[in-house]
Amino acid sequence: MLSKDAEGTALMTPPLHPERAAAKPSGTKVSNAAAESPKIYIDGKYFDEADAKVSVFDHGLLYGDGVFEGIRFYNGRVFRLAEHMERLWDSARSICINIPLSRPEMDAALLETIRRNNLRAGYVRLIVTRGVGNLGLNPIQCKQPSVIIIVSTISLYAEEIYRKGLTVVTVPTRRMGAATLNPAIKSLNYLNNVLARIEANLSRADEALMLNDAGNVAECTADNVFIVKRGQIMTPPITAGALRGITRSVVFDIAAEIGIKISEPEITRHDVYIADEAFLTGTAAEVISMINVDGRIIGTGKPGPITTRIIARFRELTRETGTPIFSE
Repeated sequence: MLSKDAEGTALMTPPLHPERAAAKPSGTKVSNAAAESPKIYIDGKYFDEADAKVSVFDHGLLYGDGVFEGIRFYNGRVFRLAEHMERLWDSARSICINIPLSRPEMDAALLETIRRNNLRAGYVRLIVTRGVGNLGLNPIQCKQPSVIIIVSTISLYAEEIYRKGLTVVTVPTRRMGAATLNPAIKSLNYLNNVLARIEANLSRADEALMLNDAGNVAECTADNVFIVKRGQIMTPPITAGALRGITRSVVFDIAAEIGIKISEPEITRHDVYIADEAFLTGTAAEVISMINVDGRIIGTGKPGPITTRIIARFRELTRETGTPIFSE
């Protein structure tokens, strides 16, 4: 069961995190430095990392029955918080989970968890599980969903890869369609994506390109796919099996702002191979160029001019916009 020690005294000293600052009162601006232990929110209480526990009977663990969001914060602001919360509520509603907090309460819990970890930039994993039940599959046994908020840092790729671009391989595992498990639901069951990631690892590629059952491009394991051809940006439609990515929507906004046409046609591997540029987007990956797919060099083999403009504007937005974490 969940630990009831609300103070959450650590039993051992965890690794230091260079982005953390010494503990200060909630709501105070801090700089990135070291803290003693990450603070994790579980159902209204805060625990040190060593004491953050959930029941082995939670259906999120037993069956991947739950939903989540990965959320970034930069320069003391949470990026696109409202959009992430809307998607979380949509996912939960689709699988009949009643989130036990209101939207304002969830916003407050997330911001307070970041403050307690004294970070100005990092990553939040917000999880809602079905809750504790028995070993049977039936979710009716789970009386109360659990909410978990983890604040840390994340870096999917080395800085050199962000500068040079990704090598990607098409994998045999197909992206599940809406008739199986709708990709619009950001569920805890990511085995489809994990299998594709394993196949990319075995091929020594940076990422996996996943096709749908029709053989068209759906997405990568944790990223939306974009290609550029003759000055226009294209990305697979949501109906192809792509997640309705938050960063994906930011790229749409940026394209409109800088006057570049963007469309959502069905995309084949051939379209990717002959693209002038290609890039991936995701909350964790941010925006990153794709320079080699299945051994084919994309464009010049370097991040292209449109991709570079998108990345630059995206970074400006992450620095300058978002929901404030700390009081001024």
